[in-house]
Amino acid sequence: MSLYIERRIGKMAMQLALLEEGDHEAESFLLAQLKHAGYQFCKGKVGSMDAHKVVAAVETAAKKTIIDGSFYRETHSLYHAILEAMQGVTRGQVQLGTVLRTVGLNFAIVRGRPYDQEREDEWVAVALYGTIGAPVRGLEHETLGLGINHI
Repeated sequence: MSLYIERRIGKMAMQLALLEEGDHEAESFLLAQLKHAGYQFCKGKVGSMDAHKVVAAVETAAKKTIIDGSFYRETHSLYHAILEAMQGVTRGQVQLGTVLRTVGLNFAIVRGRPYDQEREDEWVAVALYGTIGAPVRGLEHETLGLGINHI
């Protein structure tokens, strides 16, 4: 088994989440890479003091575009990738409003085959990038989380 260097699913998910609005050149280049790798992907934004709302926003976007919600293995894999990414954002304690923290996040979800062997099947990566902090504008800092799971 070997991971294709040019198809690193987590790196591509992070790059998609980190894209600056209006950087059309970088976006075109990355979207071409994603399509060339055969990946399905989507992105969005979410802000909340409730962790379950972040999970719901990412799940909803994925189910509308790249995950078949009628298959347990697909939703289960997505759920674990989201939780892993949330652990990175919240530094291991997936709590927001209960400890007076809020997030404003860009998210990206990428699905595909990053390995050279067909039997490795598909994987899903969820990247979250944005800010976390007290629910007062200006009292936040950057945060990043990545979760990868096999489907």
